[in-house]
Amino acid sequence: MKIFLSLLLIASVFSACKKESGIGGDAEIKGQVWAFKLNGSLTDTIADYAAEDEYVYIVYGDHTGYDKRIKTDYNGEFRFSFLYPGDYTIYVYSFNPNEIDGQSPVIQKVHIEGRKEIMELKRINTTAQP
Repeated sequence: MKIFLSLLLIASVFSACKKESGIGGDAEIKGQVWAFKLNGSLTDTIADYAAEDEYVYIVYGDHTGYDKRIKTDYNGEFRFSFLYPGDYTIYVYSFNPNEIDGQSPVIQKVHIEGRKEIMELKRINTTAQP
């Protein structure tokens, strides 16, 4: 009987150790941020390019606020590594003249299923401030 109770206790401890979204795993999310520059009247695109040195934010699961931020490289690319399977939100800020602070988030929701999954996001398009 004691052995059975000990095994039951061990099994319940291991089943309660399910990892949640966040750092510590083997999965990753990567992508690229692309910027569109508008003319002074905000009616036409005058240039588009890889958004270098822009912040990209990640939120683990249903957390409030961001959990980590990184900057894009010279090709506008970013990578969040060492993630557990779970739900994530990736976002960057884009120029928006209709907002009080002049910016609004561009958001992509991501679900990582596998332990070693590499999730490549579709390109994130932003508007650069004129």
